[in-house]
Amino acid sequence: MQAKSDLLAAKRQDTATKTKDNNKPRTGQRRSTTRMSAADRRAQILGKAFEFFSEYGLTAQTRALADACGVSQRLLYSAFPNKAALINAVYESDIAGPFKAIWFVQLRDRSVPLEQRLRQFYGEYYDTILTRGWLRLFLYASLAEVEMAPTYIADIIRDLLDIIVEEAAFEAGMTLPDSPELRREMGWVLHGNISHLAIRRHIYNDKTTLPVQRVITMHVAAFLAGVPSMVNTFE
Repeated sequence: MQAKSDLLAAKRQDTATKTKDNNKPRTGQRRSTTRMSAADRRAQILGKAFEFFSEYGLTAQTRALADACGVSQRLLYSAFPNKAALINAVYESDIAGPFKAIWFVQLRDRSVPLEQRLRQFYGEYYDTILTRGWLRLFLYASLAEVEMAPTYIADIIRDLLDIIVEEAAFEAGMTLPDSPELRREMGWVLHGNISHLAIRRHIYNDKTTLPVQRVITMHVAAFLAGVPSMVNTFE
């Protein structure tokens, strides 16, 4: 079995050969050039970069990305000054960008039973965030020691875990430990299970036919039932 890097190299070579053949001048025919505004070109490259890095990892060369975008490497760098800037833009657009601020508001809405709030949130989070491309890029970034995962956790997940645990303790009528780290570990019990569910389905190719929402409902129920026991371990 060929590694992805080998497949990418072979694909680039094949593309280069075809491009060379296609670019041979023909009598009476002029080559057309597609012109875009700087903003449109940037958006085109950014959209392709998410797909490209999700498939080949963040260590893949930008020259291959330029080929995939159908632009020169020079044109790519006219839109993004360096690879780090491009990766940061991908993070803002495709990793943190899909997270909806309204989810925080909905999770705090105590007019709705907490179990219902959690089931709804994680159903939407699974479908919107935990996609195959999102997970692959997130995992590739972690393996490459790019600060994408720590940044996402610091910017979004910590607040999410705090809200979930505070709401769970309120509904259970219990007092949480003072330590933010202990509180967040409680939240990871639920969030980690949902995240790993997505990894199993999208990355490990788990073929189970059990509906995702049913599994989410099970994890939410188990988490809420276990909150008193978790709180008691800190006393």
